[in-house]
Amino acid sequence: MNAYEPGPIRPAEVTRSGDRWALIFTRDFPQPPAAVWAALTEPDELRQWAPYTADRPLTATGPVTLIAIDDAEERELPGEITAAEPPVLLEFTWETDVLRWELSAEAGGTRLRLTHRMDDRASSGMVAAGWHVCLDVVELLLSGTPVGPITGQQALDHGWTELQARYAEQLGLEPPQ
Repeated sequence: MNAYEPGPIRPAEVTRSGDRWALIFTRDFPQPPAAVWAALTEPDELRQWAPYTADRPLTATGPVTLIAIDDAEERELPGEITAAEPPVLLEFTWETDVLRWELSAEAGGTRLRLTHRMDDRASSGMVAAGWHVCLDVVELLLSGTPVGPITGQQALDHGWTELQARYAEQLGLEPPQ
């Protein structure tokens, strides 16, 4: 596997979404929407970058079992795909959170907008740092230089703590302890 160093922090925002919070992350990829869509929905590709995989492709609405991957431990989590419009929209539940992935064709590639709805605003810096690492890794995967998923202790060893502090500052949160 290739070495990984996190890229610069990206613009992120956290907003109120009803009685919950929404962390919004945008990332541009030079690949077309179909390639990014496959990375977001195909279990074999998810396993190469995400903190989870799935028991089926995430391409149609309905029940799904997400398999959370944290270091060597795997946990099955029941989920529900609530929106699937290839290759532009994917929304599903992750425990009590909702992940919404929107893809739009842009000159030279794809703009991905991830909205992660969660209960706790204070954890949005941690979540932003985690998605930063994941999206860096999917960017490497799509460019043909995969490094494999970076989760758990491995993320701590690859700059996650510094990313968390920088996102907390950007999002106007208390610095992490």
